[in-house]
Amino acid sequence: MRDYARRKETIAGMNFLRTIVQGLVSRRQWLATGCAAVFVGLLFYHVMFGANGMMAYRQKVNEYKRLQQEVQQAQAENERLRQRVYSLKTDPEAIEKEAREQLKYAKPGELIYVLPAPKVESVPATATAQKH
Repeated sequence: MRDYARRKETIAGMNFLRTIVQGLVSRRQWLATGCAAVFVGLLFYHVMFGANGMMAYRQKVNEYKRLQQEVQQAQAENERLRQRVYSLKTDPEAIEKEAREQLKYAKPGELIYVLPAPKVESVPATATAQKH
């Protein structure tokens, strides 16, 4: 009798598994479609927000444009300074102008007026800043 009960349980378990497998087989088209949809969703997320996705690409393009602009500004500043150095080496008028401005040189008979630096008023300490 025990043998019969064990066989019956085994057959019932096999029928249960067979029912599940048959259900999965009959729904395999829906499962495949669902898996494909999940895969496409994950792929879309990776393409948009991944390490080298569209968002990162746009940030890199913006950074590239900003750096290009900085390079152009640095090149323009470099060219301006190069011209100034050249003029200070070769142009006597530029040399004289620089000496007059920075070293406060004057030609014989000229007077130079130097204005005093403006006074900076001291701000009284507030009650919170005072030490007790």
